[in-house]
Amino acid sequence: MTQRRGMKGLKITSVILLVFILGVTVGLGRFHKVTALSNPTYEDLRVFADVLGILQREYVEETKSKDLIYGAIKGMLETLDPHSAFLPPNMYKEMQEETKGRFEGLGIEITIREGVLTVVSPIEDTPAYKAGIQAGDQILRIDGEATKNMNLMDAVKRMRGPKGTKVTLTIMREGFPKPREFTLIRDVIPIRSVRYELLEKQYGYIRLSQFQEKTDSEFQKAIKALEDEAKGNLKGVILDLRNNPGGLLDQAVKISDYFLDSGVIVSIEGRREEHKMKFNAHPQDNNLKHYPLVVLVNGGSASGAEIVAGAIQDHGRGIILGTQTFGKGSVQTIFSLKDGSGLRLTTARYYTPSGRSIQAKGIVPDIIVKPALPEEEKGVPPKMPSEKDLERHLSDIKEKEKKKEEEKPKVDVKEKKPADTQLERALELLKSWEIFKNIATKKQG
Repeated sequence: MTQRRGMKGLKITSVILLVFILGVTVGLGRFHKVTALSNPTYEDLRVFADVLGILQREYVEETKSKDLIYGAIKGMLETLDPHSAFLPPNMYKEMQEETKGRFEGLGIEITIREGVLTVVSPIEDTPAYKAGIQAGDQILRIDGEATKNMNLMDAVKRMRGPKGTKVTLTIMREGFPKPREFTLIRDVIPIRSVRYELLEKQYGYIRLSQFQEKTDSEFQKAIKALEDEAKGNLKGVILDLRNNPGGLLDQAVKISDYFLDSGVIVSIEGRREEHKMKFNAHPQDNNLKHYPLVVLVNGGSASGAEIVAGAIQDHGRGIILGTQTFGKGSVQTIFSLKDGSGLRLTTARYYTPSGRSIQAKGIVPDIIVKPALPEEEKGVPPKMPSEKDLERHLSDIKEKEKKKEEEKPKVDVKEKKPADTQLERALELLKSWEIFKNIATKKQG
């Protein structure tokens, strides 16, 4: 793996473990070759071996060396950044399966932000999404247990479980007067990476929920379907990356490439030479480079989604609209270990074409548009007491009749979806684009 030729075996993989850590991940499908250790390191390892021997000999209960060593490795990784982690064999196996886009769990991406377990984004059409979990939600408790000193791996374990079982999350959110409890039922979650829709018969809407193995091919099919449905009259594209936590790096690069003719898409800088990479756009025969483009982002857009948004913004290819993105600009490498376990280690940072680091900064949209808050979360001014608020107040006869009318069974009315102000604004921009183009054409004529 330390050799240059080892890069040919480099694979890109995601790390979405039911409820797991977000990210762009570089997987090296080989065993890591142990390098020579310095004398001070050997001295420190002798201390470790001494402690291990004392624990096995003197501890009040019998201990297994494997459990102690796994615990030590886990603790060692916890001294690093929150995205580095030790993956025991069962968890490593699950991670490999989940990159294919189907897993059991709640369907949320989590991280630790300012010492608090925080939701990066809920995955679309999952138990978490349907229950109303949102990007930025702080998870204070899991089944009543405080998460204050809980690391990511422990949080993942507590939120996992068989399909049909329940887990209760205590959530604090901006706008909540106090924490609320959300009870979710775990499920098998097939992730659909690409969704699309033709808006007003002329504007293509494509939603990327995350970057998986088939995102590229599904994206191509979506574009063709939209062009066919528009009968060759597609006038613009809206690329929705909101609540997209990232995924496969090569897929994020391929999606960016569709919109760009040339230049850098993203560069990666690490300590080792093999961790330094640069991905460039290539000339391609497609219409995507000519369609007006608006990209939607929010605080749940992270990693791979930020690569795409950053490339499009730096090249001036489209307009970025929404709210500031999450700000994860680091790359994780997966090392396979001989016992079937894995090591997820932060090995590099990535940079946008102009050399910007997104780490802890995120992408600031060209146009800031905040989403409309649900009615229950809007600030309600204090209400002054009135006569009807007093105990034992006299009721008007007409009021009693009105109450009886309200108590009658009502016919179910289909719930109206909340307004998507960001999508509406994006559509307005594309329409304006078309109007200004027509005006410019007339002036030239």
